[in-house]
Amino acid sequence: MKHLPLIICLAMTASVIPFATPVLAQQNERPASFADLVEKLSPAVVNVSTTQKVKNGGMAFGIPFQDLPDTPEFEPFRQFFDQFGKKGQKGGKDDGPDKEVTSLGSGFIIDATGYIITNNHVIDDADEVTVTLSDNSKYKAKIVGRDKKTDLALLKVEPKKNLPFVTLGDSDAIRVGDWVIAIGNPYGLGGSVTQGIISARQRSINAGPFDDFLQTDAPINRGNSGGPLFNLKGEVIGINTAIFSPSGGSIGIGFAIPTSLAKPVIEQLKQFGKTHRGWLGIKIQEVSDEVADSVGLSKPMGALVLEVGKGSPADKAGIQAGDVITNFDGKEITEMRFLPRIVAETKIGKSAAITFWRSNTSKTAQIAVGELDEHEDDADNANKDTNKKAKEKKTDAETVMGIQVSPLTTKLREELNLTENQTGVAVVDVARSSEAAKRGVRAGDVIIDINSTAIKSADDMKKAFEAALKAGHKFTLVRIARQKDMAFVTLPTSEEKKDTAKDKGDKE
Repeated sequence: MKHLPLIICLAMTASVIPFATPVLAQQNERPASFADLVEKLSPAVVNVSTTQKVKNGGMAFGIPFQDLPDTPEFEPFRQFFDQFGKKGQKGGKDDGPDKEVTSLGSGFIIDATGYIITNNHVIDDADEVTVTLSDNSKYKAKIVGRDKKTDLALLKVEPKKNLPFVTLGDSDAIRVGDWVIAIGNPYGLGGSVTQGIISARQRSINAGPFDDFLQTDAPINRGNSGGPLFNLKGEVIGINTAIFSPSGGSIGIGFAIPTSLAKPVIEQLKQFGKTHRGWLGIKIQEVSDEVADSVGLSKPMGALVLEVGKGSPADKAGIQAGDVITNFDGKEITEMRFLPRIVAETKIGKSAAITFWRSNTSKTAQIAVGELDEHEDDADNANKDTNKKAKEKKTDAETVMGIQVSPLTTKLREELNLTENQTGVAVVDVARSSEAAKRGVRAGDVIIDINSTAIKSADDMKKAFEAALKAGHKFTLVRIARQKDMAFVTLPTSEEKKDTAKDKGDKE
């Protein structure tokens, strides 16, 4: 069965809007009509249209002809462009001036002076943003600030009079089953109202590091991104952002950014034009059942520390790779995904208590929260052919649990593009039938430590597995480096007995 695609309602492809068949929170009766509420709220909901200049050269499948892949299946389109796309132009230049591409979304006014909230993807790459009010008056909008991580943007218009506005409510108070109303701009129609209930809370859809969406069964369609999701008090409790859909139309699974997440972001955008977020300087990973077993936790919880930046707040506080953070600033970390948001919303410079699990013991330290550099360059994750290079170097290699490893010699460091500071042993080969291969270990990886014990040789690996087995663990926690990335994998502490001849065949 194919997975339904997640559609983030882009400005070009429009957006999302929830709906509600309301029942008042104070009553268990469905209201006879929403007309009074809609009449009050609609004037504060706006249409957001953007204009973007694109180079005129013709399009195919939404791609400029000149940017089509250089493959045989696109050759007919390229020939067509060469023959007709440049007609009348000398010297093979583009056929005329740049074209303007427009897109539509939604937004809502949050104060009388003209501040407007929408989605970042609605106005992304826009050269010009126009806001149209319910009375059809139009204003050119200035982008005050935007935040890609939460997909929020703040606009400002300069009206000649005070504008109608709505208030941000408490999304934490909304419950699954509560009725909600959405007003937005589906397909550019403007002023459309839909209804529904809150289907779920705290949904993660892998849209960003702070996923915490409200899910609604409200029909959400293109053009509603950035539109408000109201409770029956007329307060905004969500900003409609995305849907799950096989076709682009609503199937009753829509997502809205909760106002509890949006409020601090909007305040910072309004004050600074950008966000200021707390930062610890760590990379983290989810704690699975196997990870919990390998580190001695009674159940999977918290955030597994994968890497600690040198000189970072976490480094200064003594946090180490392999620790599991279970509590931060008095807030329990039941799932890994909750930690980034909690840290981000913590005041920069604050000394916070951080509780972590290490060596079968819970420890607590104080950590001074730093500031996240929002413009920090992403690590280069380009794939390199380290697999072949690793296999070419098998000197002094030994096999442990189906993993053939070698000490990090100078030559091997050069072949694998490793720095002098890199510690561990290099994975030269992995038996295809081994658990290590099934769990993603591959040639070219570097095994750094096992259950927080540094690994410098195959003998160190054997001892680490034996120690974990003796301690009663079914799994070990293995930290590996792969080019510029790191990851934890769990491996069984003992290897299943297999046919020797078959194993030899696997090691070809």
